[in-house]
Amino acid sequence: MTGFITLEGKRALITSGTRGAGAATVNLFRELGARVLTTARSRPESMPEELFVAADLTTKEGCKLVAQVTHEQLGGVDIIVHMLGGSSAPGGGFAALSDTEWNKELHLNLFPAVRLDRLLIPHLISQGSGTVIHVSSIQRQLPLPDATTAYAAAKAALSTYSKSLSKEVAPRGVRVVRVSPGWIETESSIELAKRLAIEAGTDIEGGKKIIMDSLGGIPIGRPSKPSEIASLVAFLASDRAATITGTEYVIDGGTVPTV
Repeated sequence: MTGFITLEGKRALITSGTRGAGAATVNLFRELGARVLTTARSRPESMPEELFVAADLTTKEGCKLVAQVTHEQLGGVDIIVHMLGGSSAPGGGFAALSDTEWNKELHLNLFPAVRLDRLLIPHLISQGSGTVIHVSSIQRQLPLPDATTAYAAAKAALSTYSKSLSKEVAPRGVRVVRVSPGWIETESSIELAKRLAIEAGTDIEGGKKIIMDSLGGIPIGRPSKPSEIASLVAFLASDRAATITGTEYVIDGGTVPTV
């Protein structure tokens, strides 16, 4: 990958870049020559202060702070990667989702991208170039009714917003694309697999199989690695993908069974 693409000289903001696919993307972008600012609610000790801003992106104030620091630290931006997402909604189907739970999912999975784009894309338009990558999820197509209805709906809204934005800003030199991962083998997903394995009286591979079965199976037989998500994002952010905009790239090992 490093011999195929370069991000030399690019300025990038990558949200939620301290764990999982976000951290892998930050590391790869830096390896490829980009200046990267990332953000999360708290800074890991290993993260240099000048490359990080602590902020809660579920709030308007947090988004304003990140946009401000992006301009101060990087002098502008060329690439925005919205990695932030997740779910804390309880199981139990639609009836378990109160207004509070719905608001949590929307304020984590939709509004940070909308707010940061509103603050930062005018800069991309003014310079006549830039790339915005929204990380969605295959859950927008394959929601799990017991637990991911609100998360899936928020990601579906993010995808629709992303498509509309792409049509608006493409004539002004700004590309907008989507990446939709399936199950990613992150630290938290491994912990889930371990917990499921204990409950089922099996080993960790059995725990992983429980997760894969809940998704209807993964034809390649394993989840994606964070580095694989990062590689796709890096390609789409690079000049190698200069005419790609408005599209969605699914990286799920074949989980989605339809065309």
